[in-house]
Amino acid sequence: MNLSTSPADEPVLVTGGTGHLGRSLVGQLLERGRRVRVLARLPGTDSRVEWARGDLSTGAGLREALAGVSTIVNAATFSPIAQRGGIGLADFFTSPSAVDVDGTRRLLEECRLAKVRHFLHVSIVGLSDEAGALPYNKVKLRGEMLVRQSDLPWSVVRAGPFYYLLARLLASIRWMPWWPLPDAVMDAVDAADVASYLIECIDDGRLGLREEIGGPTPMTLPELARQYLASRHLRRRVVPVRVTSRTAARAGLVEAHGRRGATSWREWLAAHADEPKGAVRHTPRPAAAFTTGRGGAK
Repeated sequence: MNLSTSPADEPVLVTGGTGHLGRSLVGQLLERGRRVRVLARLPGTDSRVEWARGDLSTGAGLREALAGVSTIVNAATFSPIAQRGGIGLADFFTSPSAVDVDGTRRLLEECRLAKVRHFLHVSIVGLSDEAGALPYNKVKLRGEMLVRQSDLPWSVVRAGPFYYLLARLLASIRWMPWWPLPDAVMDAVDAADVASYLIECIDDGRLGLREEIGGPTPMTLPELARQYLASRHLRRRVVPVRVTSRTAARAGLVEAHGRRGATSWREWLAAHADEPKGAVRHTPRPAAAFTTGRGGAK
């Protein structure tokens, strides 16, 4: 199904606009001369952006943020693994749902009242609700299904794991001399490439489940780790651990089917330094000026 695009003078509302994907999406939209409104708990100072103070986890500010909006990109998520840059024991048992499920439900309700004409939802590849799947993947699936079952005009884009997250995960084990890693595909992709695809999905007006997007060439996690080590001039022994396809799928280690990003993992590593070790944040970080997210460390 196709839907005519919203007028260029109407703002596109972006949730999660201060995250890695959101920052690149907002930057690219601004580069194209589009009006952009960002929902944020802590609005920034970039004067090119229409800042709307609000919080998906509570519903505060959603109605005001949606005023005059016909297109929304829901890129908000809350992943302790992504924020921390590593997997903790608790991540195998639970994952917060206040943003990805409850927040998505609130947002859908307000979008229905506002008569939003295109709800574009960002999801992840490899979702599964079966026993043994990562709790975060289950939470993301619940949020996605709320969108797909709604009576709003919707589209969903599933993306592979972002390069920045993979780099954080590998940086967190730099202290280990041996790296035992599942010998399964991790179809990582540059967030900037996903942002470009999202803009295409905004503009072409097609609805429904869109093609997934992954990196230029699907690689196994051990292959990705070896390229990381070479780029950082580190000597570690990568030990591939054989896992079944079912086990890999439960962990979200699957190939994306559809689109391919343009930026390779090797190119991304050459342009980005490792970020400082993260921690799970319960308050928003200050929002800075937006860039396209291409060609340099961020």
